[in-house]
Amino acid sequence: MKFDIITFGSATRDIFLRSDDFLVVGQKKFVTGKGLCLSLGSKIDIDEIHFLTGGGGTNTAAGFSNQGFKTAFCGMVGEEAAGEEIIKELKSFKVNTDFILKTRKKPTNYSVILSSGIRERTILTYRGASGELTDKDIPWLKLDSKWIYLAPLSGEMSNLSEKIVNFAKRKGIKVAMNPGSSQLSLPKETLGRILRKVDVLLLNQEEAAILTKIPYENEIGIFKKLDEMVHGICVMTKGPKGAVASDGESLYSADILKVKAFDWTGAGDSFASGFLSGFIRFKGSIEGAMQLGIANSASCLTELGAKKGLLKKNDKWKRVKVLKESCLLTGKCKRK
Repeated sequence: MKFDIITFGSATRDIFLRSDDFLVVGQKKFVTGKGLCLSLGSKIDIDEIHFLTGGGGTNTAAGFSNQGFKTAFCGMVGEEAAGEEIIKELKSFKVNTDFILKTRKKPTNYSVILSSGIRERTILTYRGASGELTDKDIPWLKLDSKWIYLAPLSGEMSNLSEKIVNFAKRKGIKVAMNPGSSQLSLPKETLGRILRKVDVLLLNQEEAAILTKIPYENEIGIFKKLDEMVHGICVMTKGPKGAVASDGESLYSADILKVKAFDWTGAGDSFASGFLSGFIRFKGSIEGAMQLGIANSASCLTELGAKKGLLKKNDKWKRVKVLKESCLLTGKCKRK
């Protein structure tokens, strides 16, 4: 079967817990300067509990399928109820699940999201079955697609990144990639080879700073370095400050759409699936890709979890204004 997009990445069972008794406390010992605290030894009442699914691989697969693309997900889950729930939900999004494998070595990935409000949250993550996927598990001969999307691959699974990218290049398949911390920690030479073959690279500003080793605030420096490392399109999201993209010749920037946000889970994955969907649908238009990416992310924020609020192909959505500047004027990209 020929697919439009096959996604690789994690599949996660998400449990959302909200309680007014979760206390946000300022403390320099925490990385963010704040902590979500509970009274030790107490029994805490939970005001809301929700069971959903997540993971970069399944979130983006649902997003692509919603946009009308024939989509499959390749990944691993555990042989238990949580894994079955993930497969069941993907099928409800019309995502092909033939490439999902099961293992008894570890349970399915889990995330517990603790929140006292919309943005004040802490996520506890168990990286289970997804990281058990090996190259021997992947049905290489059946992977027939126009695009491959690589979500963050954690642990040992990150070592599959180059093999998947090389496979895609041999088969004439285009590659979009949103590397996670494990992939960004690959040996410099390995990561360099991967990035030179990627058609669309998607990062948030923190990831871009880690990759380029340029200070987070130095956006000009980050894009100069990205355009030296990547031969394809580079896209950097900046949270509430919007997103920026470069094709090596021009720089494209846009603000977010202001919506009444209910939950920030999946904001990055929904932008990524929206951007690539727009890039394909609008025949390589970065302006169109940015607009659909931002609209899809904004819509996702209005619902709980990473999938419920995703736009569908025929939904009406608001287009943001995209500013296009020559790299020669901005000095932000120096691709040769």
